[in-house]
This record gives sequence, C-alpha cells and structure tokens, in this order.
Amino acid sequence: MKTPAFAELLKAFQREPQGEGDCLVVRHGERAFRIAVKRSTTARRLTLRIRGATGDIVLTMPARTSFRQARDFAERHVEWLGVRLARIPRRTPFAPGEKIPLRGVDHVLRHCPDRIRRTGPVWIEGEEETLALCASGESSHFERRIADYLRREARRDIEQAVFRHAARTGKRPVSLSLRDTSSRWGSCSAKGALNFSWRLILAPPFVLDYLAAHETAHLRHHDHSQQFWALTRSLCPRTGEAEAWLKANGAQLHRYGRRAALPSLNGE
Repeated sequence: MKTPAFAELLKAFQREPQGEGDCLVVRHGERAFRIAVKRSTTARRLTLRIRGATGDIVLTMPARTSFRQARDFAERHVEWLGVRLARIPRRTPFAPGEKIPLRGVDHVLRHCPDRIRRTGPVWIEGEEETLALCASGESSHFERRIADYLRREARRDIEQAVFRHAARTGKRPVSLSLRDTSSRWGSCSAKGALNFSWRLILAPPFVLDYLAAHETAHLRHHDHSQQFWALTRSLCPRTGEAEAWLKANGAQLHRYGRRAALPSLNGE
C-alpha cells in the first residue's frame, strides 16, 4: 500500500526530466527564459550554456542531481542569463546585402546571378570603402559559395603564414586543418598537427599571422614557457597587439554565418 509520502516522492520523480526535450522556465522581471534540460551521466556539476547562434539556453545536470536543484541553480543565475543574452550580437548571415569583414575590411555581400568570372564563382570588386564580395549562380547556393570561399582563403593565408614561420623554426607541422571552434582559435597536438579556426580570415592579417606564429612556436615548445613566448614574439613582433585585438573583438567573429560562440557558466 502506497503511503502519502511515497506517493509524493513518486510524483517528484515523475516530474524529473527524462531527456533532452525537457525544459524549465525561469523569470527575471518581465522576462521569461526557457531552458532546455539535459541530464548527463558524465557531467560532474550543473552547467548553463547559451547557444549563440540561436540564443537557446541549455542546462546540463549530473545524473544524481534533482530537477529542483537544477531549477534553483538556474534561478540563482537568471541575472547572468539576462546579461549574457543581451551581449550576443545580431547574427549576420551570408546573405546578399549583409556586410562581413574579410581580412579585417568590411565587404558587402552581393549576388550576381548572371555574371561569370574566370577566377571562379566568388570574387571581390570595388575599391576602399565600396568593396563587395560577389557570388554568381542560383540564390540557393549563395550562402554555401561564400562560406566555401572564406574557408579557401583562410587555408591559403594560414598555410602561407605557418610555412613561413616553420622555415624559421626548423619545425614543420605534420598536418594542418581548419575547423569552426568556439573555444580556441588554434591548437597544436602533441604529434605536431595544427588546427585553426577558419574565422581568422575575417580578422586583420596581423591577427592571423600571430595565431600562425603562436601554434608554429608550439612545434618547438609545447608549453607557454618564456622560451615559447620569446620565439612567438620573434616570429610575430605584433604579438601583444594581436592578443589585445582578439580580447576586444574576437567574440564578434562568431556572429557571421551559422556558427557562434557558446557562453557558459559552471556551477556546483
């Protein structure tokens, strides 16, 4: 026979989220935030994240954490949610009429469906303040063509910078790949494989050059010792300026296209 206490406990258990589709709503003043709840067997603490591309909020909770604890955690940090959501810049899609930076210089995206260039389906035209990044073909292919062009340009610039620095250090990478990471701009594996964010093509060239120098220096010094920084600065004299630029402007690079940064908050 079920006691009242047991029945209440059973109800509480049934209210617990059972999958990624569950959610809770917390309020801050007149605003209400809908939070998707994800229970994870590997999570060790409660974590709040905001998907920058959509503004969706995700709360990840350890398997043994109760739904009430998760709600309390979200309510305690509701002000943090409001601040972070307000900081997310307007998304800028790769669409005609939008403006995006290329090597630190703004370009207007322009669809030229009937024009064909020998250099390919995407090209740059104009001068100084009237620069445009143009793409031909069907409108349904416009976004992909712009994205592919930016990745090709990123690979070309990064490879040139890395191999130039590698010639000075005497250490060449075993491979070089591009990704769309939100937590770091570049990385160097223990085996000497270099990875970079393609979004560096959006930044001024000295910023891209710094990241290339930074990761190339890791091929010789896989740490952040004084020797590493001395080598990095010798390869890229504008290291300090580039780091300051990334600190001030790096997050903005994630607003372009489909992928964005992922602000997060870890809890108990």
